[in-house]
Amino acid sequence: MGNTQEKPPGSGGGGGRSATAGSGTRGRGGGGVDKLQTDRAPGKGVANGRGNIPAGGQEEQGSPAVDTSYLDAPAGALPPHLARLKNEGNHLFKHGQFGDALEKYTQAIDGCAEAGIDSPEDVCILYSNRAACYLKDGNSSDCIQDCTKALELQPYSLKPLLRRAMAYESLERYRKAYVDYKTVLQIDTGVQAAHDSVHRITKMLIEQDGPGWRDKLPEIPVVPLSVQQEHRDKPVSAEVAQARAARAEQEEARKREARFTLLKREGNDLVKKGNFQEALQKYSECLTLKPDECALYTNRAICFLKMNRFDEAKQDCDSALQLEPGSKKAFYRRALAHKGLQDYLSASSDLQEVLQLDPNVQEAEQELEVVTGLLRKSLMDSTAHTPRV
Repeated sequence: MGNTQEKPPGSGGGGGRSATAGSGTRGRGGGGVDKLQTDRAPGKGVANGRGNIPAGGQEEQGSPAVDTSYLDAPAGALPPHLARLKNEGNHLFKHGQFGDALEKYTQAIDGCAEAGIDSPEDVCILYSNRAACYLKDGNSSDCIQDCTKALELQPYSLKPLLRRAMAYESLERYRKAYVDYKTVLQIDTGVQAAHDSVHRITKMLIEQDGPGWRDKLPEIPVVPLSVQQEHRDKPVSAEVAQARAARAEQEEARKREARFTLLKREGNDLVKKGNFQEALQKYSECLTLKPDECALYTNRAICFLKMNRFDEAKQDCDSALQLEPGSKKAFYRRALAHKGLQDYLSASSDLQEVLQLDPNVQEAEQELEVVTGLLRKSLMDSTAHTPRV
C-alpha cells in the first residue's frame, strides 16, 4: 500500500477516518455520508471491494478463484477478526478503493474499543491508515483529527506526522505544516517529501509574514534522541526498502541527467570558441553517461575533424549511423573525414546520401563539387603514373 502501513505483517495499505468514529459511516470529502453495506448475504464478505465470497475465504461455485490468504496474515497484537479487517483495508487502499478501505479501518477501530484492546501501537496504525484514506479523499480536517489521535497513542510516530503536515498544507495552514515537517526531519532526515515541502512552505511564509516569519511559528518540539535512535534501529520492511531504492535510483538518474546536460552545454560552448580538444573531452564524458546518444558522436566528430584526426572522426560517424541510419550530419561529417583521408570516392558517396535525404543542403552540394574535382584529379594522376603496356 505504498507508505501507508506501518507494520510489515499483512501489510499493503493505509487508511483514513470516518466522520464519526464508531458510527458505521464514512465521510466523503467532509460532506454527506454513505451507510455501510448491511444487505450482504449472511456468511459472506467482500474481496477486493467487489463481489461476494463465503466467510471461509473460498470462491463461490462458478466464480474465478480469488486469493484471500492476505486476510489471515498476522497484524501485530490484533486478534484475528480485527487483523482481518485491517488487512482487508490495506488491500482495498492498495487498489485505490479508499472509501471502502476507510470502512474497514473504522470497523477495526470500533472493534478495538469494544474489545478493550490495549495495544497503542496497533490502534495508532489504524488511525494513521484511516487518515491516509481521508487525505486521498480530500478530507483534510478528518485526516488531521485521526493523525492527532494516532500521535496521542504513539508520540513522534513518523507517518501520522507526515500525513498531518500534508493535510495542514492542503488547508493552507502553513505554520502548523512547517512544524510537523520539521519534526519529521528530526526523526528521519531522509524523507525527501518533507525537505521539498519545508523549502516550498518557507517561501510562502516569507511572502506571508515577512522577515520575521520564524517568530510567528508555533514551537517546534524537540524529538528525544531515544526516539531518533529507535527509528534508525527499526527494521525496514521489504516494501519500504524497495521504495527507498526506487527513490535513490530516481535521484541518481536526475543527477546523471543534470551532469550530462551541463557537460554537453560546455562542450558546445567550447566548440564555438574553437577549443576543440577541451570540447572533445566534454563529449567523451557525456558518452560515458549516455553511450547511445547519436548527437554526441557527430559533435565529437567535429572536434576530430578540426584536429585533423580523420580516422577517429570517421569512427564516430560510423557509430552515429549505427544509432541513426538516416543522420544527415553523420553522413556529411563522415564525408569530410573521407576527404581528409583522401578517399574521395567514399566522400562522394556519403555526400550523395546527404542530398538524397535533403536536396536543400547547400554545403553538401558545394562539397560534392569539390570532392568530385579531387576525385577526377586523383584518377587522372593515377592514370598518368600508370605505365603503358
